[in-house]
Amino acid sequence: MSGARHGPRSTVNALSRRPAPRLLPHRPIPRLRPRRLAPRTLRGRLSLVALTTATLLMLVLTVAFNAVAGHRLQHQADDELRARAAAVATTVDTSGTAVRVLETSHDDLLDANVWIYAGRRLLEGPPGDGHLNRVAGELAARGGRQCVTADLHGPLQLCSQPVPGGRSKATVVTALDLSPYRSSAHTLLVGSLALDAVMLVCTYALTRLAVGRALRPVRTMTDQAAQWSAVASEERFGSMRHPAELARLGASLDSILDRIHSLLRHEQQLTGELSHELRTPLSRIIAELDWWQARPRTAAQTRATHQVVGDAAESMRTICDTLLDDAREGTPTAPGTADVLPTLRRLVEVLDVPDHLTVTVDGPHLLVGVPPAHLERIVSPLLTNACRYARSTVAVRAHRAPDGVRLDVVDDGPGVPPEFTGRLFEPGRRADPGDGHGGAGLGLALARRLARSAGGEVTYDAGRAPGARFVVALPTG
Repeated sequence: MSGARHGPRSTVNALSRRPAPRLLPHRPIPRLRPRRLAPRTLRGRLSLVALTTATLLMLVLTVAFNAVAGHRLQHQADDELRARAAAVATTVDTSGTAVRVLETSHDDLLDANVWIYAGRRLLEGPPGDGHLNRVAGELAARGGRQCVTADLHGPLQLCSQPVPGGRSKATVVTALDLSPYRSSAHTLLVGSLALDAVMLVCTYALTRLAVGRALRPVRTMTDQAAQWSAVASEERFGSMRHPAELARLGASLDSILDRIHSLLRHEQQLTGELSHELRTPLSRIIAELDWWQARPRTAAQTRATHQVVGDAAESMRTICDTLLDDAREGTPTAPGTADVLPTLRRLVEVLDVPDHLTVTVDGPHLLVGVPPAHLERIVSPLLTNACRYARSTVAVRAHRAPDGVRLDVVDDGPGVPPEFTGRLFEPGRRADPGDGHGGAGLGLALARRLARSAGGEVTYDAGRAPGARFVVALPTG
């Protein structure tokens, strides 16, 4: 008894020590989406639409044609039956009190499924199936001109026709095998279906060919647009002759290419302006670090170097923020005001201009309606050019004007050649690229663009000689 109790207990303990089964995370069974049967290409879709339209049209025409053909064959059978009935009626004499069948040379007509009835009594009839005779008798009993179709060992058409004239009543019933007519109708149906199949195949093939040829200029224009956009080409589709639909497509592609070209030009301009403006503070950082590493320096000199490097880095950050904010399309320049005199003094310190520069400001607090960093970026290219080309004197004068504030940057250098004044503010243009001064010709274009973004203007006074004078007009702060 004890052993019997011990056995089950040990079994239970063994089962309880088994590890619990691991439950796998439930993963939803992916639903299979039915594959779309529609073609992916426009050529295939248009061909499928043409094929579907042609199929519906062929179906309607085939049904109508076979209905008309069947109706016409039925009429031919009825006409043949009535013609035979009329021919047999000429052999029936109804002038007397009794109906008589005259003996003629056309007695073989009575052997070809023809029945002659006097009232309901059968006078003459072909030997044959009793079912067919019964149908003919029922048709004659109805009287009048009637036709019925019976399926007795094949389709038969029976028509009854009363014999006109006379005092006695007689009826001629004729029968005709419809198998040849139905065979003709079946042949017409099969032939029309075969013709429909050939026509549909030709329609699909010709549609694909025509659509492919029609879309070939589109594919060519697409390849050309992709090629032109990759190399920023100036070629456009407007100068080519195209149909009206392709002309509209060409105009759309031209506008897209113009926008791409404008974006690329804007990107190149921004890159050039950033490199142009960052060159000066970066040169100061490099010069200070080279000077600091040349020989050991005192702590004060090290702190001064750190201060110069920090100021130049802060200037670079300000330049990047100013140019990037102005380059964002649709984003207006951040509002603000700048005191002209402190801003010009700070700019003079950053640019490290020669001692012969004079700065004159009318009034202690002359304000303009642009942030200080914006004003620095406008005046900096003008002041850099003036210091670069001046012989002995550079002057900056700021004064009030009726429409705002004007800043005149004047130098006694050679000035701008008269033939170059019309292209002076174009990006990348320099009057004399071989004059020994490094420059990309972007400074004046940048100054004018920034001034215009703030509602101002930068112009060149071509009437001053000798030297050059640039005039900056800005709104009042």
